[in-house]
Amino acid sequence: MIRTLVCILLLLGLIAATVVRVVALWPQPPQVDTPVPFLPGGDHLQSPATGVELLERLEPRLERMVDDYEALLLRGLLLFQAGKVDEALSQLQLLVRIAPRFELAHLVYGDLLLARFAPLETIGATTPAGLGEVNRQQRLEELRSEARARLQGYLSLLNADRIPSSLISLGENTPYALVIDKSKNRLYVFRNQGQGSAPVLVDDFYIVLGQKVGDKMVEGDLRTPTGTYFVTSYLAPELLPPLYGSGAFPINYPNEYDRRQRKTGFGIWLHGTDRSLFSRPPLDSEGCVVLTNEEFERIRQYVVIGRTPVIISEELEWLAKNDWQQQKSLINMVIQEWREHWENGDLQSYLDMYSRDFWTSQHDYDSWGRYKQQVFAGKSYQQISLSDLSVYGYPRADNAAPLIVANFVQHYRSNNFNGDMRKRLYLVKEQGQWKVVYEGRQ
Repeated sequence: MIRTLVCILLLLGLIAATVVRVVALWPQPPQVDTPVPFLPGGDHLQSPATGVELLERLEPRLERMVDDYEALLLRGLLLFQAGKVDEALSQLQLLVRIAPRFELAHLVYGDLLLARFAPLETIGATTPAGLGEVNRQQRLEELRSEARARLQGYLSLLNADRIPSSLISLGENTPYALVIDKSKNRLYVFRNQGQGSAPVLVDDFYIVLGQKVGDKMVEGDLRTPTGTYFVTSYLAPELLPPLYGSGAFPINYPNEYDRRQRKTGFGIWLHGTDRSLFSRPPLDSEGCVVLTNEEFERIRQYVVIGRTPVIISEELEWLAKNDWQQQKSLINMVIQEWREHWENGDLQSYLDMYSRDFWTSQHDYDSWGRYKQQVFAGKSYQQISLSDLSVYGYPRADNAAPLIVANFVQHYRSNNFNGDMRKRLYLVKEQGQWKVVYEGRQ
């Protein structure tokens, strides 16, 4: 009888010792603007919302796509922070079942199981098995950096009403734009809502970038370029080595401006992940932009070959809608002024809108002026209109002059020539005035 009583008491003690201890993955900040410790080593996230608000913001994303693996991971982490341990475990259990190669999900799931027995202070309390100590620590840090990048990217979108300053206007044949923030390892998809409305955010992705930070300058420097580019083609997976996963979208690096800056290199693509992996650390490519295979397949619906811009910034500048509208109106007025001076045959006013640094494939500023003087002399009238106008801000270094890129269809009629063409202008801001610095076919 005494032995039975002792066994019962020991059993009750064991149960009490294994009762779930609700310990947040990061301490809940007392105020909205307080930095939120997430990982060791001084890393912080700025959280302008409570865990409940963060969870609510995930729901539409999961309603739109129930197998959004990243959203499921984030939901599990946020549920755990909110003290809903069983719900968090159920979420992660589902995720590792439907995405068995998602290593970060497995790591977090193991951490949450461990948290039933001991307080959890950081991601990675459970480490990947089957690796040597050095490789284990390296892989653990890679997974932590991936977790950090995913969470930072998610938190950066809490104010989804803002618009990237680089999206000035989208033409009717450009349904979507891809905008990349290198500092957040994030790719945002914006949908064109028509000329009278601001583009709206419809999707976003964690991305892998070049192993070295900063703008690409020379071939082999392992950096992802900074600039405004366009998707040039689609490469199916069967045409590619396994490294590129479910396919690739090459972009036009080096573009006209890159070549003017004497940048070198080639083969910058958006592509999938080696099929032996689910995802990769934030800085792990040779300069390309890499998505998971599932997300590369998802992004295909947004891309129109030859039209879709890929705007890659070191760090995005976001505008309120009123500021965005004002910027758009001012830029469109500049382009219309350029068109009107040309149509009216006002040679001096027309040339005044060109930078002294202007170039084309055949002209500099002086030879362009002589050429246009000859052309204007032979015209009794000119009718010029533009359609399908898209204008993009060009990401730049802090000390560089503002630059924009305009794509459009030019409709030209005159007494001795008629023709339509797709044209591209680069305009630079000099002493407060926008000047054409490049003109050519798209």
